[in-house]
Amino acid sequence: MKKFRWGMIGGGKGAFIGGAHRIAAKIANSFELVGGVFDVDFERAKEFAREEDIDFRRVYPDIDSFLLGESGMPVSERIQVVSIVTPNFLHFVHAKKLLSKGYHVICEKPVTLTSSEAIELKEIAEKNNLVFCLTHTYTGYPMVREMKHRIESGAIGTIQRIDAQYLQGWINPIIHGGNAKLAVWRLDPKVAGISSCMGDIGVHAFNMIEYTTGLKIKQVLAVLSTLKPENPLDIDGNVLLKFDENLTGVIRSSQIATGEENNLQISVYGTEGAFHWEQENPNVLKMMHEGAPFEIIKPGYDYLSDFARESHVLPPGHPEGIYEAFGNLYKGAAKAIRGEKTVPGQFPGIEEGIRGMRFIEAVVKSNSEGNSWIDL
Repeated sequence: MKKFRWGMIGGGKGAFIGGAHRIAAKIANSFELVGGVFDVDFERAKEFAREEDIDFRRVYPDIDSFLLGESGMPVSERIQVVSIVTPNFLHFVHAKKLLSKGYHVICEKPVTLTSSEAIELKEIAEKNNLVFCLTHTYTGYPMVREMKHRIESGAIGTIQRIDAQYLQGWINPIIHGGNAKLAVWRLDPKVAGISSCMGDIGVHAFNMIEYTTGLKIKQVLAVLSTLKPENPLDIDGNVLLKFDENLTGVIRSSQIATGEENNLQISVYGTEGAFHWEQENPNVLKMMHEGAPFEIIKPGYDYLSDFARESHVLPPGHPEGIYEAFGNLYKGAAKAIRGEKTVPGQFPGIEEGIRGMRFIEAVVKSNSEGNSWIDL
């Protein structure tokens, strides 16, 4: 099947997340990188293009040059899909311009800096009948998809408690290294937005809850910490959740949990059983039963749902990880662009982006208003 002509905004030489997107696109086997705006430094962008064997004529210094240059190409040669891999504050302006000009978009999260901006992108995408994929990568793991399927099928009965966490420790040396080091962009409100911890990783836990359970969080109560008064953004926090009067949950998230790497976990407890999944051990889904031994569910077996099986391409015992999960989102986006019929949950879209921004805004508001309950 012919590959989509694919471009990138950001993610050039030395960018980890840019490399992750390129690996994901190769795994999906539906995209060919032909051009883009790879770096704010145009010489570095050209150096990257040389390494990737990309035609210099398709390497642009900025988004406006990209749009002008691609519009001058024959329709059969123009880029069709663009991935936005830039700091947060640039997501909206780039996505708006791309969607307005007819490009399908794959975007890093958070989708924008405000929910109103995300809603505006939704309206443009729907008006132009375009696909918008948001890379909440963890939804691409086969065992997360199996968990989603089994919860939908009633495997654990009525849900009665949900716990999620995302713990990291990488900001410790920055926050304790002196004021000058607070210049890291994730701690700069002009670049990162209104939140660091909840905006970067807490929102992943939020997304995992709504993705796997199919439930919508209605209210949040947050206690956030900046740790130091000179730090403008949260780097640690706990959020109580209300789904309805009988169902509550919690999100614990931190960027100063010493020694932690990417400790994302989710536990969903029902009347008939429970599920537990950990991102650092992604090929194991633990199912717990009342008064009986717990069950270990692993990818690659026929007892899994079609959704989980098609998301894992290797035989049992061959572990897959973050790049393969990323690739599953790109596969889902490619199917949607082709107009293929798919099961729900192939990739997060603009709706998940709006929900994520409403969560971030509500959490920050709850903390600033004396830890009060805030509606989403």
